[in-house]
Amino acid sequence: MTQQPNRPHLSRRVVLSAAGLAVAASGAVLAACGSEPAATGPKTGGTLRAAFAGGGADETIDPHRVNLFADAARAKAVYDKLADLGADMAAVPRLAESWTPDADLTVWTVSLREAAFHDGSPVRAADVLYSYRRIANPEETFRAKSDLTPIDLDASRAVDDRTVEFVLKHHLAEFPNCLAAFGAYIVPEGSDTFDAPVGSGPFKFVSFTPGSEFTVERFDEYWDGAPKLDRLQIVVADEESARINALLGGQVEYAHDLSATTARANEANDAVALVASPGSNMLGFAMKTDRAPFDDPRVRQAMFLLCDRDELVESVLSGRGQTGNDLYGLGFEHYAAHIPQRERDLATATALLAEAGVETITLDTADVGSGFTEAAQIFAEQVREAGVDVEINERNADTYWSEVLTEGQIASYRSGAMPIASHISQRLLTESPTNVTQWHHADFDELYLQLQSTADEAARDQLYQEIQQRLHDEGGYLVWGFADWIIGTLPGVHGVEQAPANTLDWARFDKVWMD
Repeated sequence: MTQQPNRPHLSRRVVLSAAGLAVAASGAVLAACGSEPAATGPKTGGTLRAAFAGGGADETIDPHRVNLFADAARAKAVYDKLADLGADMAAVPRLAESWTPDADLTVWTVSLREAAFHDGSPVRAADVLYSYRRIANPEETFRAKSDLTPIDLDASRAVDDRTVEFVLKHHLAEFPNCLAAFGAYIVPEGSDTFDAPVGSGPFKFVSFTPGSEFTVERFDEYWDGAPKLDRLQIVVADEESARINALLGGQVEYAHDLSATTARANEANDAVALVASPGSNMLGFAMKTDRAPFDDPRVRQAMFLLCDRDELVESVLSGRGQTGNDLYGLGFEHYAAHIPQRERDLATATALLAEAGVETITLDTADVGSGFTEAAQIFAEQVREAGVDVEINERNADTYWSEVLTEGQIASYRSGAMPIASHISQRLLTESPTNVTQWHHADFDELYLQLQSTADEAARDQLYQEIQQRLHDEGGYLVWGFADWIIGTLPGVHGVEQAPANTLDWARFDKVWMD
């Protein structure tokens, strides 16, 4: 990995001197539908510096290992997938020009568009199959592996350089979602090291220092049109205050993942433009269902009943969000909206915890997302009302996500957008790579397989409802709210669209330009 010591990690100390600008500036812009285009039209040139929360040594530019939002933004700059997700979670063609199923939905033929890697070689069917087989490697823990499980990659084949025939293990009407899976990027055949990665995305790699910076430059031959920017630099600023202060201080032009509190504080600030995507960020707590005390369903039920969701939405999100009901994907296709909203019931929760003999719990959190620490503190007070002592464990932000995946009892959690099916396959099956709740149930795995294999749309939706009802009753995710996804830019930055995180138009730097 290329070292760039002259490009420092934007810690809170580095940008603290800019803090006063947030108070001093005045006059507001809150963009509801993306940054406004300049009257003179798009311009070419310039370097955009974008601040993201990082993950220290856990950061990666191996596109199949992406986990953090910063990882995903870097991968998106350099690579392409066969498809990506629109705002409605439907698959949108990218490197795949089209996909066509056979009569029983077990063989899908994907036609590739004409596209080239950064070294000039064409994107071929062989590259697609190599990439998917690398992701499906049973000895690895790639996140997209679960989404690709329905594909029989031994039977699948390259019909020709621009045609892939995917043979499936069972009927699958939602196969295009597999192509859009988080991390399912296409790399050149034979790629196994990523010190100087080659992709087919809008930008070519220049340098990367984990926990500090990532720099790429425009790829003029990009199939979807060359970016307007000369260069893109993603820099790390773990704390949200560091990102907004770096933006206001002119150290960056784009600040990812700002809090509702920051948005409200800057509504009268013409030094920053804000782009808000309503309800696209799930917020909650993940309980480990395989260990005490949360292996007891009574304890999980008590946590559900102790949570005052309205207080969290009002306090943490400044009222800029929607109340959660312990289920992922509010507003997405197949969401179980018929399940009644769970209300707070202190008396019942207190009785359940007394029956279970719970006296104390440890709640993990870290400053890795907007409002994380504040939400943990508020929820801890809500739990203490039931006579249970709550110890808040502040973990290292750089290692938080890797640690809470397997360690601890209950942890602050959030998620960007993805289809509900991907949420289940990546997080809730016995072999799911990011199963933070340690939800391991063979009958649940079988029910999801049945869902995937059901061609009839109404019958499949019924299985979605059944799965979500079970998760609502006894699962490990306490989902208290859905926040607006807020991004800040300097006023001279254009083309930043309103889009849920992890969808096609999120972090779409190839469409951004500057005055």
